[in-house]
Amino acid sequence: MSMRLWLAPVLMFAFGVAARAASTPGDLGKSLTSFGGIVAGNAAGTIPAWSGGITTPPAGFTRGGPHPDPFAGENKRFSITAGNMTQYAAHLTPGVQAMLRQYPEYRLDVYPTHRSFAAPQAIYDAAITNARTAHLAPDGNAVLDARVSIPFPIPHNGLEAVWDHLLRWRGYQAHFTSFAASPTAGGDYTLIKNETWLLFPYSLGGDSSPGAALAYYKIKTLAPPLFAGQIAVAVDHVDPGAHPRTAWIYNPGEQRVRRAPTVNFDTPILQADSLMTDDDLDLFNGSPERFDWKLVGRQEFYVPYNDYDFGSPSHDYAEILKPHVVNPNLMRWELHRVWVVDATLKPGSGHIYARRTFYFDEDSFEGLLADEYDRRGLIWRVAQGAPIEYYELPMLTNSANIFYDLPSGRYHARGLRNRGTMLEFFGPRLSAADFTPEALRQEGVR
Repeated sequence: MSMRLWLAPVLMFAFGVAARAASTPGDLGKSLTSFGGIVAGNAAGTIPAWSGGITTPPAGFTRGGPHPDPFAGENKRFSITAGNMTQYAAHLTPGVQAMLRQYPEYRLDVYPTHRSFAAPQAIYDAAITNARTAHLAPDGNAVLDARVSIPFPIPHNGLEAVWDHLLRWRGYQAHFTSFAASPTAGGDYTLIKNETWLLFPYSLGGDSSPGAALAYYKIKTLAPPLFAGQIAVAVDHVDPGAHPRTAWIYNPGEQRVRRAPTVNFDTPILQADSLMTDDDLDLFNGSPERFDWKLVGRQEFYVPYNDYDFGSPSHDYAEILKPHVVNPNLMRWELHRVWVVDATLKPGSGHIYARRTFYFDEDSFEGLLADEYDRRGLIWRVAQGAPIEYYELPMLTNSANIFYDLPSGRYHARGLRNRGTMLEFFGPRLSAADFTPEALRQEGVR
């Protein structure tokens, strides 16, 4: 079956490119949210107005525990399948259409739309300030004069939009255990259990000064025995062109810490059976330098959203991880406005993807979907998030990610916490010292 899918025509609604060009920082907090989302709903009434998101946890929520689904009692509006997809094609991304055509079991259960995103007031205020001060470096590979929050609530080009994704509100720190798996086409898989620590100094009051750290990561593999004991740490900077990612790996067999110079761009993720690249994590991460970025505009698409059930501890992995696709019964889809950003590989630059299209939530700049193309112009991979609002901060981010590799008929799912631990945002305060080669060595010998 052919996977050639050109970008389908979509309906550009009243708040399209023209309205975006006319918006000014003075509109933020008024007709636009502090993050640049359009406060009003759409003309059809299928997208509601933003009313502040979820700021009060539903009954039964306790900090550190599972996140109850505030919309658990809702009935789905309809389902989209290969049989009726042409009826909804204007609101289906090319990647989703490719999935529907290739996999008869793939399905979108569409529910009422809820704009759940909420953030602390300080994050809103910083975004409005950044709209007046932030600007790109001449090469586009850094942001100057931004602090704490997204730099460009009113993006004017693709680079500004992708920097909003990279610098979006993700909390201050987090600690959790999660699982990953790469089912074969027949459905067999091995669960990989990881323990992860995250620190976001930019969100902690940092700025985009040259050389400043954006994020620290540490991942320790706990199972299976083949990988157990491996630990990796990485540091991202706000100017990756001048200060590329630094990373180190501890190998328990050698009991040594080694510098990892290639943990970037299209380096394959080995624990993912090479079904995704390093910069596929978070749908996109790292330096944007190898692509030309185009802001296509703000459009309406069916996207994963409010996927509390997908991460619920009531579901075991045997129920979630099915051959070819994750269980569609557990995934919730809603109609949302998204920023569409198209990335084309620069001449002379190296990457396995020739083109990538990203769909960023207009309210939060969280990555919801991504289409990855090969050099023939065919859709190679489709990435999909599962976003929820974390009530305790508040913050909206993906609770898991799924990376579909269409030629192989396989996928990699990571960040699964149904049998792991929930994100702990308020544990012992992490610092940069926890993410050094010395700290990695000490962790490895415990």
